[in-house]
Amino acid sequence: MKILYVGQLSPNDSALYRLWALERMGHALVGMDSLGYAPEGALLRKVVHRAQMGPWVRRLNREILAAAERERPEIFWADKLLGLWPETLDRLRGMGVKTVSYMIDNAFGPRRDPGWRLYMKCIPHFDLHVVQRDKNIADYMQRGARDVIKIQTAYEPTIHFPVEGEWGDRNRDRGVSFIGTSYDDRPEFLARLWRERGFPVVISGDRMWRERLDAEAAKTLYTGGELYGKDYREAIWRSKINLSFITHSNQDEFVHKSFEIAGCGGFLLAERSAGHLARFVEDEEAVFFTGFEECAEKIERYLPDEAARERIAKAGRARAVRDGYGNDAQVAKIVERLRGRREASRG
Repeated sequence: MKILYVGQLSPNDSALYRLWALERMGHALVGMDSLGYAPEGALLRKVVHRAQMGPWVRRLNREILAAAERERPEIFWADKLLGLWPETLDRLRGMGVKTVSYMIDNAFGPRRDPGWRLYMKCIPHFDLHVVQRDKNIADYMQRGARDVIKIQTAYEPTIHFPVEGEWGDRNRDRGVSFIGTSYDDRPEFLARLWRERGFPVVISGDRMWRERLDAEAAKTLYTGGELYGKDYREAIWRSKINLSFITHSNQDEFVHKSFEIAGCGGFLLAERSAGHLARFVEDEEAVFFTGFEECAEKIERYLPDEAARERIAKAGRARAVRDGYGNDAQVAKIVERLRGRREASRG
């Protein structure tokens, strides 16, 4: 199929990875980078993100319709796109274009993130919504959604893959490693692992870590800077233990980081959840914890045991490949649902 794909298409965004997966499936992609439809200047960008109005939003909608007129796609794919107008989706439908919204953030969550004004209005106007929580299926249907499918976040096989050749703890300079955001109580949690238990904690992520960690912890634990692509993959390789937390403030059931760690062949120590337990066999394909004390116990158990970590990491990688935790398998589920809707409309 020919797909008009609009989302953040920088090399560091997972939207680009999903576009690649669609291309690998043989679809013809016409990409539009939504990053080009934002003002310069951090303050003005924040204002526009919250309000979702102004010349940048108007230009986005105008150029989406122009591209659809020019390219005549069968599918319009909005990847985590907040600036659409309902009338834009209605005009696309009038052209015979099926529309899908891929949104793994929680528009209905308790965190009350800004920027959802237009998105909420658009919910009844999409043909299909893609979400990653059971709860969101009911949320969307109550707001008038035509169809909703749940998928899981995924690793990108061209980015997240195991190291080749001989590799072991002699190559690992990150002990207890976390790569990601400082949501929820993660700063206090990680600082306690270091301060109270003496674990070799290493943190990589955005600069909010410097603000949320105390000065001593920030100086000791925070390496500075977000990691992407090759740097992200190699940091997982270089970690004895890769931590993964559920984002409770987003009501997550699982997190994409867990699948990326498994895809890279890393040892995964993840927060226990029904979503994680359904996707990895505990203590065989991944190790789980609930709360600080159990996390510390699991680190104490596995940090000195390279053989056990290698065995579990290898099994976790095999599970991720076998059960389709990569982008190709997850995107294929969305395409299959779209095909069904298209054939039903023709019938």
